[in-house]
Amino acid sequence: MKKKITSVGLSFILLAVFSVTVVLAQKHGNGKASPQKEAILLVAFGTTVPEAKKAFDQIETQVKKEFPNSEVRWAFTSSKVRSKLAAMGVKLDSPGVAIAKLVDDGYNRIVVASFHTLFGEEFHDLVKDVNACAQLSGSSDRKILIARPLLSSRENIESCIKSLISQAPETRMPGDAIVLMGHGSEHHPADTVYAATNFYAQKADPNVFVATVDGQPTLDDFIPILKKNGAKKVFLMPFMAVAGDHARNDMCGEEKDSWKSILKQNGFQVECILKGAAENPAIVNLWIGNIRAAQTRLR
Repeated sequence: MKKKITSVGLSFILLAVFSVTVVLAQKHGNGKASPQKEAILLVAFGTTVPEAKKAFDQIETQVKKEFPNSEVRWAFTSSKVRSKLAAMGVKLDSPGVAIAKLVDDGYNRIVVASFHTLFGEEFHDLVKDVNACAQLSGSSDRKILIARPLLSSRENIESCIKSLISQAPETRMPGDAIVLMGHGSEHHPADTVYAATNFYAQKADPNVFVATVDGQPTLDDFIPILKKNGAKKVFLMPFMAVAGDHARNDMCGEEKDSWKSILKQNGFQVECILKGAAENPAIVNLWIGNIRAAQTRLR
């Protein structure tokens, strides 16, 4: 029987690989202080959906424009996504491996830019890896910091909601509802952010709701409210960086348990907007603001 590698086991592997890389980098550098070389590591869960990749292209374009003097690279946190992409001939590193490579290439000012939506389980795992790498870097001349995720402030939440509402088609009529699909999180304190986000959504527009696939609140929580409000049509939109598998299947798939099917069964007309948050330049600018704040702390 094969033993499952736990997150703790993966962390030990990461630390071992990183330690060897740092020792070699220090040996080649002869202990001398190096000139500052800045890098930004863009980290996301990842996707294998070709149509969703344009969201990452949007991110990379804006980040390179805002930080022309920084090396920009990608890493995906999902091992499943990385394996599937590898089978397709596309090589993406895990965050730990990507950081080790940046250190080996002489970068000593590294911002790890999380393109996760909130402080969920994956973000906390990323924080552990980044902190471990920073502690093992073994050089006062090298700094590695992580930028905050998207929904890290009230201002960001309110700006996100307004930007997502603006994506609704001009055909939206008064009384038509928008339901934004968030992922949800098993990290319960982080999951409460969706309820807070729904509060600000309702404040911006009483017919806009934030529900989750794997958390709280759920679509079922809002169906009675949609009926009470007299909504005839519902626009479904992902509140995720990319319109990937969740958006295309759980939200807008043809299966009877998809959100689209459930809403139709309840008498609503449904229109899907398959556009990830990272395809919206205004929302990407919020992530960029978090990167800029992290860079300031590096200096």
